[in-house]
Amino acid sequence: MEQTKDAVEHRPVFMPRVNSDNLVKTDMVRFERHVGFASKQKKKSINDMHQVIRKKYGFNHVLELSSKSGNKLSFLLSPLSLQITDEHDGMQYSVENAFQASKVFENGGPYLDLLDTPPRQVKKDERLITSGELIGYNYFGMEWSVEPVTTFYDWLYVNALKQNPQLHEEVMQYQAFTDLEFNPKKTVHCTAYALAMFVALNKRGLLDNVEDPMTFFDLYHEFKISNTAKLLQDN
Repeated sequence: MEQTKDAVEHRPVFMPRVNSDNLVKTDMVRFERHVGFASKQKKKSINDMHQVIRKKYGFNHVLELSSKSGNKLSFLLSPLSLQITDEHDGMQYSVENAFQASKVFENGGPYLDLLDTPPRQVKKDERLITSGELIGYNYFGMEWSVEPVTTFYDWLYVNALKQNPQLHEEVMQYQAFTDLEFNPKKTVHCTAYALAMFVALNKRGLLDNVEDPMTFFDLYHEFKISNTAKLLQDN
């Protein structure tokens, strides 16, 4: 039987910035992806990607966010695991549940029952596919536009992580973040990007008042945006 050859792949790396007009610098890295679904193959691909990043940028500490990283911290930082406490009802929800349950479509939403769906199942709810075009978000009465792209997701994730200070010290040791499973051609919201934004805001002393949507929204005008959506648009 003929073996499937490994393929050249491109994936983004997200780098927090302190002395720059970007909060996050996004760049695409080219590496050899080991074909196959086995965890061992995924880890080989991650190692190759990080080797390229270390060589190109001189970074020693790069964190992979996908479940294939084998790092406990990556699991804790996953949107399926990381919890945000809602100020209105005091309840805790995973970032994934809060995000999906806030979506407003042409023909329905927000579907608040998704707050109680198991995090790994919430994206599979057919209403998220059959309700027409996504037109905004409504998080417990707090309305968000779909523009600038990723703003609401980033706000949700940054605030969830801010509420979990036990993770901050370890997170702040990393110089860059990746997610092998994130394909910028298929989706725009990326945990690794939001995590890099948190690190940049923390290092710059800008985490105060990020709970306020307008304060957070202003960041997208004060700094140049460098996410994958912008990268694909420019190229």
